[in-house]
Amino acid sequence: MDLGVCIERKVTVGAHPFTMVFGGFERVRAVKSIFGSKTKEVLGDLSIEVVDDRGYMRINDDKGSIVVNAKYLREGNEVDVYLDVIHELVHIRQHREGKELWDKKYEYVDRPTEIEAYKVAVKEARRIGMDEEHVTQYLKVEWISEEAFGKFLKNVGVKAGTRAT
Repeated sequence: MDLGVCIERKVTVGAHPFTMVFGGFERVRAVKSIFGSKTKEVLGDLSIEVVDDRGYMRINDDKGSIVVNAKYLREGNEVDVYLDVIHELVHIRQHREGKELWDKKYEYVDRPTEIEAYKVAVKEARRIGMDEEHVTQYLKVEWISEEAFGKFLKNVGVKAGTRAT
């Protein structure tokens, strides 16, 4: 699938400019919807921290950067990485707006910042042609129970019943 972006998968561990690792995202409609007229400026100032660590992708809220697992960047499904970048860019905007990204008053599946970020990623997934089953598979993470996952799907507007295994 041609996503219209370039993901540099063989990046060394360390800090890199966002645009060196993730080229062309300034042209993605979903990304432009996140930052508007400041898209190029924000992406030009953003850095990526490639780490030899666990997990997939997250925000370093001390630095305002995106942290990505080196193995995931190298070996992860390209569409998943693409959608995760979009998801994390929503968190970058939220962080810049001063929002609490990990508000412990909420369970992960109910957290407003997560729901907003996943809704943007889900909308983009549908735009690029993913059906509900593939969207469901993309959203499945190992740290959410079956019951919580059903609630999460509802919260982000994905039709339940097309369960990823």
